[in-house]
Amino acid sequence: MSQSNAYLDSVAHPLVAIVNGVDKDVERGEDMLMLGYSLVLMAPIFAPIAPPRILLPLMALAFAISVCRARLNFLGIRAKVAAAIEALDGRQDLYLLRPINEILTEHPKTTLTEGFNPLKNLLRTAKSILGAMLINPLWMPIFYTLGLQIAEEKQLGLLNRAVIAVEEKTAHWR
Repeated sequence: MSQSNAYLDSVAHPLVAIVNGVDKDVERGEDMLMLGYSLVLMAPIFAPIAPPRILLPLMALAFAISVCRARLNFLGIRAKVAAAIEALDGRQDLYLLRPINEILTEHPKTTLTEGFNPLKNLLRTAKSILGAMLINPLWMPIFYTLGLQIAEEKQLGLLNRAVIAVEEKTAHWR
């Protein structure tokens, strides 16, 4: 499927198609984040087999991978929406997509390179060190990547609320 009509081929009304497509992609991003949580929560199953020096970095890696996949999904949503809006340029009802467009242009506030840099995120680093001191020093990377995971989840939550607001405005076209 080409990028320009990725959201414009499922429903008769193009705005409904865009909103439905964004909604499905937001759900996919949330599923990616939940997979990261699930993998980390399944780690105790492997505790009798794998020592902590192996298992704990794998837990942090699971969070890191789910964060990266969710961010790529979010950026893909942004590209698809931009292409769909460009294809529909000139329509009078495009103003209804403004809440979605505002979230997509405002977020993400930082790149993943900055997000993974502990020196640029001193508050997250301090919280991670504090949590690691309370539990185990090897948990610091897990807490740090958990902070990234929560930031991505907030971003997708904002986009989901914007989609719900637009769905309410376009409900009469369904």
